[in-house]
Amino acid sequence: MRPDYPGIERRVHGRVRKSSGDERFFGVHEAMWQARLKAPLEGAQWTGITTQLAAGLLERGEVDAVLTMTWDSADRWRPVPAIVTDPAALDQCRGMRMGYAPLVALVEPALARGLTRLAVIGIPCQVYAIRQLEADFRAQGLTSLTVIGTPCSDNTSTENFQKFLTLLSAHPERITYLEFRADYRVELRFDDGSEREIAFLDLPISELPADFFPLTCRTCVDYTNSLADITVGYMAGRGEQWLVVRNARGQALVDGLGDALVCTEPTSAGKRAGAVKGFIANTRLAAGGLPLRRMPGWVRPIVKFLMPRTGPRGLEFARTRVEMKAAESILHLRTQAPRRLKSMVPAHVWALVAPYGLKPEPGEAVEKIARGPTR
Repeated sequence: MRPDYPGIERRVHGRVRKSSGDERFFGVHEAMWQARLKAPLEGAQWTGITTQLAAGLLERGEVDAVLTMTWDSADRWRPVPAIVTDPAALDQCRGMRMGYAPLVALVEPALARGLTRLAVIGIPCQVYAIRQLEADFRAQGLTSLTVIGTPCSDNTSTENFQKFLTLLSAHPERITYLEFRADYRVELRFDDGSEREIAFLDLPISELPADFFPLTCRTCVDYTNSLADITVGYMAGRGEQWLVVRNARGQALVDGLGDALVCTEPTSAGKRAGAVKGFIANTRLAAGGLPLRRMPGWVRPIVKFLMPRTGPRGLEFARTRVEMKAAESILHLRTQAPRRLKSMVPAHVWALVAPYGLKPEPGEAVEKIARGPTR
């Protein structure tokens, strides 16, 4: 299937992304903020913005239900799709899950129950599917749809993720929280209240199998969830959350939090070109597997010290990750599914990697972005 981002952007946001400025990286948006809740929610992954946005919709009676993920009673990391109608029940939906779960399959059962005003909290591939099927759902009774998106940081099976945890701790069963942060560290929390930080460079990536992440994740072309009404994530937050308000529905969500939400302008520092070039070189060497960061042991502590201080930070960190992901998608498709390149890579993704010498080869067709109103 050929992804039609311009067409869906025009339908959802009223216009297509601009070819200049930060919309090249992050998609259509009316505002971006670095944000936190003034009073963080207990047990939240960050301060609880995503949960509070959804809870506010239910409390104000603006939606009948929120479709999101809770966890399996036998496994805190396994995602289970849930139709939530009680704001208090969203407490059980906080935090990260790792694994596959059919969120979009909940729409029709919700409509069959008479729940026609829906909100969805989803990752990019789920949101794309819902946007593609939105007209069908409306024909089945859907009257309103609000989409709260989170950026993706690649997915894998719950079983693979649990194996990854065994590489991080001698007691993986005690890990209750894992978060990739924009300061180049992974934060772990344990059931006894203790915490631990691991530098990205110290993650045991070389010990993971080449197919740890499925090809569909390694070739994702929408890291920032550009078809959501609002994206809530970490990448440009610098210790807080990053809000990408994409349209009037997204702005209404922010307005609904009132002065409970503290927003500041996002900042940017450092330069991404060197990091992206190095990532591209490593990805090519990996020949379809996971990029490996190999360096002499004596250099590693120096780099770990410098990265949070001189590497890309804030918006520049987010731009870095988006360019890396664009390059990764093209390189993996060339290696493992070359026939799909001509249909899977939108024009705006090719534009992101052009400065690094990644250009379409013969047979790798490029679709042009249709122009639309820019408002």
